[in-house]
Amino acid sequence: MRTTIRLDDQLLAQAKKLAAERGTTLTAIIEDSLREVLARRQPPRRHAKFHFPTFKGDGLQPGVDLDDSASLLDLMGERDATD
Repeated sequence: MRTTIRLDDQLLAQAKKLAAERGTTLTAIIEDSLREVLARRQPPRRHAKFHFPTFKGDGLQPGVDLDDSASLLDLMGERDATD
């Protein structure tokens, strides 16, 4: 499809230079740029909520924070005395 757009002179010069450096057309540079911007606007994919299985228990022990690896190592007694 053919259309007309108005670009800032400096932006157009930079786009033309980039097209020349890449050995491609100005149209390809503009299309790729638009695709990139539009792709960033799409809502992120939602991941399924993960459930940690527990066995013979009621979940995490009090004071356990799965986001704090140093504390987990301390609780498991595996942290070096030099840390």
